[in-house]
Amino acid sequence: MADSYGRNLHLTIYGGSHDEKIGMTLEGLPQGFNIDQEELQAFLARRAPGRNPLGTARQEGDEPVFLRGVDDNFATDGKTIEAVIYNKNQHSKDYEKLKHIPRPAHADYSAVKKYGEQVDLRGGGHFSGRLTAPLCIAGGICRQYLKKVHKIEIGAHIYSIGSVKDKPFDLAKVGLADLAALSHKELAVIDDEAGELMKEEILRVKAQGDSIGGVVECAAVNVPAGLGEHMFNGVENRISAIVFAIPAVKAIEFGNGFACAALTGSVNNDAFYTDGKEVYTKTNHSGGILGGITNGMPIVFRAAVKPTPSIYKEQDSVDLQKMQNVKLKIEGRHDPCIVPRAVPVFEAALAIALTDMLLDER
Repeated sequence: MADSYGRNLHLTIYGGSHDEKIGMTLEGLPQGFNIDQEELQAFLARRAPGRNPLGTARQEGDEPVFLRGVDDNFATDGKTIEAVIYNKNQHSKDYEKLKHIPRPAHADYSAVKKYGEQVDLRGGGHFSGRLTAPLCIAGGICRQYLKKVHKIEIGAHIYSIGSVKDKPFDLAKVGLADLAALSHKELAVIDDEAGELMKEEILRVKAQGDSIGGVVECAAVNVPAGLGEHMFNGVENRISAIVFAIPAVKAIEFGNGFACAALTGSVNNDAFYTDGKEVYTKTNHSGGILGGITNGMPIVFRAAVKPTPSIYKEQDSVDLQKMQNVKLKIEGRHDPCIVPRAVPVFEAALAIALTDMLLDER
């Protein structure tokens, strides 16, 4: 099973959580771009499982193996790039008794109705968050491309976990130093005190056999004005399409987002000004996008991530073979909160979307 994204870039993700390998192909990246392998591995490590008690105990190195598309110096050849990650720590037996009992809030039931009873749902199969690893290979490459070729920087932080909130980005003045600092923290937060409270909240629900959700805020700076199109191929549309490919994402907002609905136009409008050379806005309630087209201000969005649906508490479900109501208790290894490991995945998604849009201009 595989899924694809892009107008100019063509990204395909394939494989399943408990398959021998998962991978991606990426077409459309210009020839001659040198991929920094160490930087890419460090980016993937931020998403990888088994790093601390806040996440799943599954241990995976997430080391990408390039099969084609790059030379011995990891320079792109302008053709299809293909890279895989070999799964090494699957526990497929944990899912044997779930074959006919859909897990609440998972894709199990809808996947069976769509693809039939033979669909692979071990560890979530192709619907698993494990598939964000090859997404991060593609996104990590695009992130390097944006920075080195276009001077565009991308970063994200945990906006909230449960009711605990971090300090938000200053929408009009997202700083490069702020974005760089976030990638080196155990928890990607601006306010370290908020980060400690988030850890406590995650460990609290973990001890109860439960899980909790949160919000990630992601930004891109130095994005040129004029990218995107109106209506169906607007910047929000194309970013949202790939953000919703991240499992567990249930909502997205740009700039002020839903808060705009409670404001007057005189408050919500972003007034223009110039320094004599460039045009800016005094605020950035629009999140850097007007009419589906970038206006040169930072692109900022927030995405809501639901609680991990695999919890250890007993839940109600149905035995699809017997068509009987049953009680279900899930075993295995699961994140009590997906949000900390999801932060680089949002950066990857934004990087892929922006690279795809920049290639509109060629």
